[in-house]
Formats: sequence, C-alpha cells, structure tokens
Amino acid sequence: MTIAIILGTRPEIIKMAPVIRECQRRGLDYSIIHTGQHYSYQMDRIFFEQLELPQPDHNLDVGSGNHGEQTGRILADLEGVPMAERPDIAPFEQPLQGCNAGNRGWPLIG
Repeated sequence: MTIAIILGTRPEIIKMAPVIRECQRRGLDYSIIHTGQHYSYQMDRIFFEQLELPQPDHNLDVGSGNHGEQTGRILADLEGVPMAERPDIAPFEQPLQGCNAGNRGWPLIG
C-alpha cells in the first residue's frame, strides 16, 4: 500500500506527525507532500526538526495568498507529482486546500 501524506501548515505538521511515525514503525511505503502554505522556519522546519520528522518528498512551495489562489496553485502543482507515486490513500488534516488531491483520483481520508 502506498500512502501520500499531504500537509502544509503548522497545525497539519503537528497533527500528522503520529501518522508519519506509525508509517515508519510499520515500514509502510509513504511519501510526504508539503504544500508550502507555511514556509518560514518558525512555522515549518522547526516542527519537522523538533518532532524528528523526515523532510518532505515533495514541496509545492505555494506560499501565501487567498484561499482560491492557494487552492489553484496546489491543484496545478500536484500534477507535477509523478503518477508512479500514485497513492492508494492520502490522509490529510482538515481543512486543507491540499485535500483537493482528490481531483487526481486519490482516495482521501480526512
């Protein structure tokens, strides 16, 4: 089973940390897709470091903007994630503009 963990903000990093750890513990095939909505050290990297999480496999670097702009960038940039990495499931924390990965036909769990 392939899992794509989608996150992009400080709260999502914190809330998805146990999911990432469980994937590691079970030896599951997973990847982390970071939307890049929070990108400063204080709102992003520090949490990966303190929670001892691996760096994301993909970073969409969408940056700031209104909800529509961010959602549009996320949808467009998800197209750049190789289809060879098409997940069986994609867990996410709501609300997340990145959950629009469902438009790629990924089974979402939120």
